[in-house]
Parts: sequence; C-alpha cells; structure tokens
Amino acid sequence: MERLRMKSSLRIIVTGLIAQYPLGGMTWHYMQYLLGLTRLGHDVYYLEDTGAGPYNPRAGGVVKDCAYNVEYLAGVMTRFGLQDKWAYRCYERPQWLGLPDIKRTAVIRSADLLINVSGMLARPEEYLEVRRLAYVDTDPVFNQVKLAQGRVEFRKLIDAHDVHFSFGELFSESALATGYYWRPTRQPIALSEWRPAQPRRNVFTTIMNWTASKNPLVYGGQTYGQKDVEFTRFLDLPGRVAPAVLEIAVNPGKRRQAPLELLTSKGWRVVDPENVCLDLDSYRGYIESSMAEWSVAKNGYVQGRPGWFSERSACYLAAGKPVIVQDTGFSTVLPVGEGIAPFTTMEEVVSAIKEVESDYARHAKAARAIAEEYFDSDKILTRLIEEALNCRSKAHA
Repeated sequence: MERLRMKSSLRIIVTGLIAQYPLGGMTWHYMQYLLGLTRLGHDVYYLEDTGAGPYNPRAGGVVKDCAYNVEYLAGVMTRFGLQDKWAYRCYERPQWLGLPDIKRTAVIRSADLLINVSGMLARPEEYLEVRRLAYVDTDPVFNQVKLAQGRVEFRKLIDAHDVHFSFGELFSESALATGYYWRPTRQPIALSEWRPAQPRRNVFTTIMNWTASKNPLVYGGQTYGQKDVEFTRFLDLPGRVAPAVLEIAVNPGKRRQAPLELLTSKGWRVVDPENVCLDLDSYRGYIESSMAEWSVAKNGYVQGRPGWFSERSACYLAAGKPVIVQDTGFSTVLPVGEGIAPFTTMEEVVSAIKEVESDYARHAKAARAIAEEYFDSDKILTRLIEEALNCRSKAHA
C-alpha cells in the first residue's frame, strides 16, 4: 500500500457514549480521546449516533426524552472548549442536536479519520465519505466470539471500517480466528487531567458493574462470562487481608443486581457509584481519594487472555494509585511488580495487598511512571493515527 503523507493537522471524528450513558467513567473513557487529539493539534469533532435510547440516572433507566442527556453532553463539551464541536442524534424522533445539519455534513465529507471507539456507531455506512474509518474494540474476546459465532449483522458493522484496533493486545497470538487483523492499542490518558494525589482514605477501591449481561457467550465448548463469575472466587478476600479495607462501587441495578447482603456479610464495603462517582469530577475524586485499586476482570478476559487492561485502572495509575488487578495476559505487555500487581490466585492477591501497604510510596511513584510511559495520550493516539491512515487491515485473511 502506498504510504500516505501525514498532514500536521487532521480533521478527526470521535464517536462514543457520553450522552447515552452520562456517567463519570464513561465520559472520561471517550473524553480522553477528544482531549488527547485536540492537544496534538487536530481539528476534532464528537458525533454520537448510537441508534439506542439514552440512560437517565435520575430516572433510573432508559428514557425516550433525551433532554437531560443532551444537556449533559453540551455541558461537558463546553467545559473543555468543544462547545461547537459536537452533535447527538436522538433515537426517538430521530433528530440531530448540536452542530447544524449543514456543518455536520461538511465535517463528515472533509474528515480524514473517524475513530469508532467501542464500535458504538450504529450506522457506519452513512460515514463512508470520511477518508478512513477505524474501529476500536474495547471489549476483546466478546467481540471476537460474536464474529466466530457467525453473527452476520455484527460482521457487517466491522466490515464497514478500514482498519481495526483492539484493547486485546495479544490477539496476534490468539487462536480465535475472526478474519481480521487487530492492531494493539490501549486507553489514552490525558495526563494533565490526572495529577498524583495523596490518598485521603486508607481504602482499596474499584468501580464496577457486577455483570454487563445476564447470559454468557458460549463458543467451542467454552463459556465467556462477566465479572460476577470471577468475583465469587475472591468473596472471602476481606477476611484474609484485614484490617485493610476493600470497597467496591457497584451498580445495584434491578435486573443484574449485585448480591449486596452477601458482599457485606463477607466484609466488603459496598457503595453506590451513582452516589460517589456519578460525574467527571466525583469519578476522578473517588479515584484520587483511594489508596489503590483492587479489581477482578470479566471472566471472558480471563479465559481468552487477550492482554486487555482496564481504562479505569489506567486512570488509577495516572492518579498515582497502584493497581492490583486480575491478569488477562497484560503482564506480557506492561511492566508489573511495581505500580501494577497482577494476580490469578487468592494467595497472590493477599501478598500484593500486603506488599503495597508495606511500601506504598514506591508503588505509587511507579504507578504514575507507568501511566506516563505506557498510557500517555500523545503516544497512544499518535501511533493510532499513523496506523489508521497508512496500514491496511488484513481483513478476510
């Protein structure tokens, strides 16, 4: 493929779920792409076109009226100087809000790159005037299993993109054939938004969904489940590390509810994320107040070993917080031992918590250093752009 000459400033469209799920962690996930690209000097726009009804935390569920969600999105964009750089397509009407139609159409026609983060763009075929479309898979194993299962509509969505990236950094070594070449990438962190902070609480924390789906994926005789599957293996952890305090901000939703009574009986401190980390500032503040993170991964990540590393854990690192997290294979692509402590067994978790407590300053310093070296948005996004514009995906190999 002939190499394309890189322009110093590109017009780039980012898609995501900021309005769809107006929650702190979700907002940071996508905003750090926008902030990182803007700080690299690019002309960046955010278009949200999910084809689904928005979630309203005040109503406690999905709603038809998108007014709250649009107001939230507009406020976030204005806060970061992008007040005239966004558009949101309401599902119920349907209707575009934000950028005028003429301007939005002109942006699409003139854009050099569209980055479909998490694959949430419902109609990628309507954006083919963009020079290159890049798909960023943030849910590795699960998406590849869907492809292997032969889900035709999902494959059509993937096919609409020119190049494919994945948080599953080890897929080049995976036996799960999908017909696509998945280029490794990871969460970009806008480091200036995350400054190392002394913990205000002697507490190991995490922010999580108990399960994102009530039905696990099954393929080739293997079951790929959610976090609840792995968490149950470590239910007795608080009793093993006392007096250390383990706190989880976990969704108490009705349909996929965490077993709150069981968790508290085992010594877990349970808080509602919508009370402690609902928006951008409280989410960041919750992380900054913590001593460190402890978390399991989705069972599918543990089974598939894709090398996935959480965008949330990357934020902990950027805030100078050590992370003790279940290994998904990332220990082969990220430095571990200081700042990041991977685990697979109860004994490894107990040892890691005691180690972090005994030499906290060293692990906290290492955490921030890892964020600067491995998650800096300048580095992550420069590489992503270079590969998106100049590399041909090995689709349908």
